[in-house]
Amino acid sequence: MDLQHFWGAVLALSILIYVLLDGFDLGVGILFGLNRDEAQRRDMMGSIAPVWDGNETWLIVVGTVLFGAFPVVYSIFLSAFYLPVALLLVALILRGVAFEFRYKTTRGRWIWDVGFVAGSTLASFVQGAAIGAMVSGIRVDGRDFAGGPFDWISPFPLLCGIGLVLGYALLGAAWLVLKTEGELRDWAFAWLPRLMTGVIVVVALAFLGTLLGDFRVVDRWLAQPWLVLLPLIASLAAWQLYRVAAERRSDWQPYALAALLFLTAYLMLAGSFWPWLVPYHLTLGDAAAPEASLQFLFWGAGVVVLPVILVYTVVVYWVFRGKVDPGRQYH
Repeated sequence: MDLQHFWGAVLALSILIYVLLDGFDLGVGILFGLNRDEAQRRDMMGSIAPVWDGNETWLIVVGTVLFGAFPVVYSIFLSAFYLPVALLLVALILRGVAFEFRYKTTRGRWIWDVGFVAGSTLASFVQGAAIGAMVSGIRVDGRDFAGGPFDWISPFPLLCGIGLVLGYALLGAAWLVLKTEGELRDWAFAWLPRLMTGVIVVVALAFLGTLLGDFRVVDRWLAQPWLVLLPLIASLAAWQLYRVAAERRSDWQPYALAALLFLTAYLMLAGSFWPWLVPYHLTLGDAAAPEASLQFLFWGAGVVVLPVILVYTVVVYWVFRGKVDPGRQYH
C-alpha cells in the first residue's frame, strides 16, 4: 500500500475512533440536561471523567493528518466550514471548562451545567451539519472553495446536525448502561428506545431528501447494490437494541449495537463517496501532499505518535474498566 492510501486509511480510522469515543461522552453531556438528580449527574460525569479529554485527542489527529497529508482538503474544509469549526472549538472549550468548574461552586453550578449541556449539544450539531453539507456538495473551483460562509446552513445539513445529536445521545445512553448501576442505569435504559426512534426518523427523512435532491450518491448506490447490505445490518442492530432495552439484562450489548449502527453508517458514507475526499471534486490522489511530505509525516507521526496514542487509549480504557463508583466526585 502506498503512502497516499496509508494516510487515507489513517484518516478514515481516526475519524471512526473519534466518533465512537468522543461521541459517547458528548452524548452523556447532551443527556446531562435531561436528568435533574445531582447524585446521578455526578455519576454521569464520573463515567466519562477518566477518558473524555483523551477522546478529543483523536479530533486533533484528524486535523493533523488533513493538514500534513491532504493540505488541499484541509484548506477547502476550513474555508467552507470556518464558522462551524469555530463554533466546535468554542463548544469544546466551554464544555471542558464547565466540566472542571461545576465542582468548584454551589450557587453558580447551574451556569456550568448549562455550559456543559450547550457545549456538548453544539459540538455534536455542527459536526453533523458539516457532514451533511459535504454529502450535499460544496462549491469548489479548481482547488479552492468557491462558496459562501453560510452555504452549510440549509435543510439537509441541519437535519444531519439534529441526527448526530440524537445519535451521540444514543451512544451516551448506551455508555451509561455499560458504566453505571441502579437508578441511573435504568434511566439510561429508558432513553435508549426513544433515542433509537428519533435516529430512525431522522435517517428516514435524510434518505428521502437524498432521493429527492440532486445528489450523485444515488447513482453510486445503483451501481453498487452490495451497499444495500449495510442498511440491512443497521436495521437488525436497531431491532436488537430495542429488544435489549426492553429486557434490560445486558450491560455491554447496547453500546456494541449503537457502535455497530455508527459503523454501518460510516461504511455507507465511505462506499458512497470513495475515492472522493471532497465529493465530486478531489480524489485521494488529487488531494495528497507530495511524496516527500508523506514520507516525512510517516516517520514522525505514523511510526512514533500514532502508536503512542493508540497504546495510551487502550491502557486508559483498560485501567478504568468496570462500573463507576457511585457518589465519588471526579474532577
